[in-house]
Amino acid sequence: MCGIVGIINRSSQKPEMAVLTAMAEKLAHRGPDDEGYFLNGSVGFYHKRLSIIDLEHGKQPMYDNDNVIVFNGEIYNYIELRYQLKQRGHSFQTTSDTEVILKMYLEYGVSFIDKLNGMFAFLIYDRKKHQIIAARDHFGIKPLYYHFNKECFLFASEIKALLQHPSVSAQVNYDSVQDYITFQYVLGENTLFKNINKLLPGHYQVIDLESQKVETVCYWEPRFGIDISHTENYFTCKIKELLDDTIKIQMRSDVPVGAYLSGGIDSSVVTTLASKYGNGTFKTFTGGFHEGAEFNEVEYAKQVAGTCQAEVYEVYPTVKDFVNLMPKLIYHMDEPVAGPGLFPQYMVSEKASSLVKVVLGGQGGDEIFGGYARYVIAYLEQAIKGAIFESNEEGEHIVSLQSILPNLSYLKSYIPMMQYFMQDNAFEAMDLRYFRLVDRGNSTMHFYHQDFIKKFDDQAIFSRFQKVFNHPDTLSYFNKMIHYDMVCSLPALLQVEDRVSMAVSLESRVPLLDRRIVDLVTSMPPGMKFKGAEMKYIFKRAIKNIIPDTILNRKDKMGFPVPLHIWAKNGGGSFIRDVLLSKKARERGIINGQEVEKLIKSERSFGRQLWGLLCLELWFNQFIDVN
Repeated sequence: MCGIVGIINRSSQKPEMAVLTAMAEKLAHRGPDDEGYFLNGSVGFYHKRLSIIDLEHGKQPMYDNDNVIVFNGEIYNYIELRYQLKQRGHSFQTTSDTEVILKMYLEYGVSFIDKLNGMFAFLIYDRKKHQIIAARDHFGIKPLYYHFNKECFLFASEIKALLQHPSVSAQVNYDSVQDYITFQYVLGENTLFKNINKLLPGHYQVIDLESQKVETVCYWEPRFGIDISHTENYFTCKIKELLDDTIKIQMRSDVPVGAYLSGGIDSSVVTTLASKYGNGTFKTFTGGFHEGAEFNEVEYAKQVAGTCQAEVYEVYPTVKDFVNLMPKLIYHMDEPVAGPGLFPQYMVSEKASSLVKVVLGGQGGDEIFGGYARYVIAYLEQAIKGAIFESNEEGEHIVSLQSILPNLSYLKSYIPMMQYFMQDNAFEAMDLRYFRLVDRGNSTMHFYHQDFIKKFDDQAIFSRFQKVFNHPDTLSYFNKMIHYDMVCSLPALLQVEDRVSMAVSLESRVPLLDRRIVDLVTSMPPGMKFKGAEMKYIFKRAIKNIIPDTILNRKDKMGFPVPLHIWAKNGGGSFIRDVLLSKKARERGIINGQEVEKLIKSERSFGRQLWGLLCLELWFNQFIDVN
């Protein structure tokens, strides 16, 4: 894990070393172990290193013939790739995965990217071709932002580094603000900063320094070509086999490795399998709150740890921690984020960083295997619609009214979502209905100033959503929902995963996001993955004998809930008021102070309305008001 910076001037002028250094210093937390830079002609790279593989010789920037690289991430299949390259006549000076990337580029050209299994963001300068290659991994686990103007091309692992360049200023992209209010993340390549973009997951860019043309290529995206030739038993066995292999190769490290353990099925599987490959007693890290049982999964985590003789380190964040950390966390995030889990996840990461240097987590399982209650709600409506109208938009009955009944008990905790979903536009088109399920803005508009609301372009927001939702070549409602969440909401969650770990110089790995697993699951018939609308049906079959049945059959999934509504009424209320009802906030003309005051007193359990408002205003404080 590292931080990378690139300045490529359009003229022949050499980048200023002072500027390159200033940008890199903003990423010091990502790589405190070592640093290095490359400065030649119009190109400048800087690398801040967190040393994980080949601690002595893996220094960057790294050179090979005419090519130079700065790289952030891990290539898990680097040993296998290095063996193949040796068979083709390549020799190696290090045991690092960075050198493997350079040799792969030398052997295969830019097409090598699709052979990588890992998390990565990198810049390669091909001095012979006079080209820059910028690439990001399949799912966007590792970040890469850019700003292009008439003077230069700029890249960095975090937005705050780009803001150190004299040609970049922190300006608000209000279309993205509308996205954030609607989804609590920004769609596509945009960010909340005007003229600052993110390279999309599964994409690379080639910049020709002679013509100064930029080509952006999608090298991978979730595909839904259905494999009807294999049985459920085949897919179950294959998933289990791949899970074991991805854990094994992601345990590769020259420093200590541990795991996040929440007590949910995803982190429980990762922990149980990883403990087999650890050296000594495997360390796990979990968190909870003392405000009530509904905010505490620690006992479930202990139960899993006990089955594999792992150690459990517990963290219990408090309202005082929340007040002290929130401004700092928004700074580390660069943008407002999807949910309150950011705060306790940071504190668990901080604890982990004191004992290990790498952690494995369970992110991605819900998006790949279908673990969200909204999928069940969506199919309940589809089942009713099909029964009434004797129709099926998908061409195949994935879920019938009769088959869904045994799984409706999972929805006990989602009554408010169901009430909102079903009160309007019933039985309309699938894109409109799923938009309603992911739209967090419609129920929050009264918290914003009327003049601000008038600027909202609802149709433009929905059109941006439709472009993604209807993109995959599939009639399956389930596959459309899964695709949308993989390319939109998952990157927002991975942004949290990256930033809370990197803020404390900890490498976080997400084994469930092995592209081999995803390619397998997206090829499965939808009815097999989501039989009877049972969340994670096929995944549960695959892991049945790996984790305890008490974990496998849980119906009270929490997802690291934060007692924000309790804190708002006591110890954290004054902090929240100071932020949301300040003079600056009022003058901004975004928040409706009277309605927000009511919300502070009445936010519901597990509500995210107050969280969304607080994050947005703190973002303005941290990045816009200071300029």
